[in-house]
Amino acid sequence: MPLNIYTHPDYASQKDLILSLVQGFHNEGQLLVKGSRNIIKINTLGNEKVNIKYFKRPNAMNSVVYSWLRPSKARRSFEYAQYLLEHNILTPFPIAYVEERTVTGLKESFYICRHIDYDFTFRELIHDPMFENRKVILEQFTEFTFKMHENRVNFLDHSPGNTLIVNKGNGQYDFYLIDLNRMKFEDMDTEARMDNFKKLWPSRAMVKIMADKYAELSNQPAEKLYAILMEKTLAFKKKITKKKYLKRKLKGKKK
Repeated sequence: MPLNIYTHPDYASQKDLILSLVQGFHNEGQLLVKGSRNIIKINTLGNEKVNIKYFKRPNAMNSVVYSWLRPSKARRSFEYAQYLLEHNILTPFPIAYVEERTVTGLKESFYICRHIDYDFTFRELIHDPMFENRKVILEQFTEFTFKMHENRVNFLDHSPGNTLIVNKGNGQYDFYLIDLNRMKFEDMDTEARMDNFKKLWPSRAMVKIMADKYAELSNQPAEKLYAILMEKTLAFKKKITKKKYLKRKLKGKKK
């Protein structure tokens, strides 16, 4: 298949090795995630572990869109990762992206980054109210999100599984954003900033901790931020719950 590869300058000398990993993707490597729209595998590049994310072939219309009107998901992941790191926002280091293109448009694409050995994700904080250092982690996570907002990053997939958390010891944690292809780079008002937390599915207690910390960082009233964030969170939960209910109901009718 005709492949186009674009690498970070630090990996320019390893283009052939990267292409070899991509070409053998479906038969090699350790499966990490298998989703309906993409697959992620762990493999080795030289002496370091890497993640290879495979984006499935888009439909005919999107194939043309990604060729002429919009960058591919793989390219966006690579370029957004570069932007984040330039602004001291952690994400797995971007190594390369690879695209298969023909005269009819984009076919398959791949994003390659360094592998992160993380300790947990935000999801564990939701399901375990007694998680060790939970309040400290939530406060540091809020600082991390505040830094994103200050750097004009609106991460549209700011959801429980998309932040990898590394315990550095002594009550300090690092946060790495993943699944980067849906972002906007824009100034965000208070409403938009609080709206950005809603997909995390936080409890009332979590909302209180995050609103208090964000208020401290932004010099805004904690009560105001709590009220906005609680409203956004409850509305999102209601919307998703209703969608799931209607989906189950429709599925039941088809039987």
